[in-house]
Amino acid sequence: MSVTCPYCHRPAKLATGANIYPHRPDLVDKVFWRCAPCDAYVGCHPKHRKWSPTGTTPLGRLANAELRREKQRAHAAFDPLWKSGEMRRTEAYKWLAEQLGMSAANCHIGMLDANACRAVVAAVQCLQRRAA
Repeated sequence: MSVTCPYCHRPAKLATGANIYPHRPDLVDKVFWRCAPCDAYVGCHPKHRKWSPTGTTPLGRLANAELRREKQRAHAAFDPLWKSGEMRRTEAYKWLAEQLGMSAANCHIGMLDANACRAVVAAVQCLQRRAA
């Protein structure tokens, strides 16, 4: 498998959590794809015989500092919709896909760019205003 950096278009390299999060002992053994020049990285799915046999399947797209910040904001806004039990997770992502004009199969915060992450926050805020 090869992963290309969306910022510089060079191949990303495998790294461990020890390289990316040296202050986080809980992540030391995790696997990441990383583009060091762009400070862009993404975690990998754990080893699974069907969908990640090598344990190197990316969880989403490589993210630089800006995109990581926007993803965190998107998750902070969106995740309470399903974690609270207000909606099931699949229902919440279906709703989000409709708001973003994309298919539910392709709607995952890990795959979104910074603008789409900002749209997630705006959609949830709009929903909350309507509910108030």
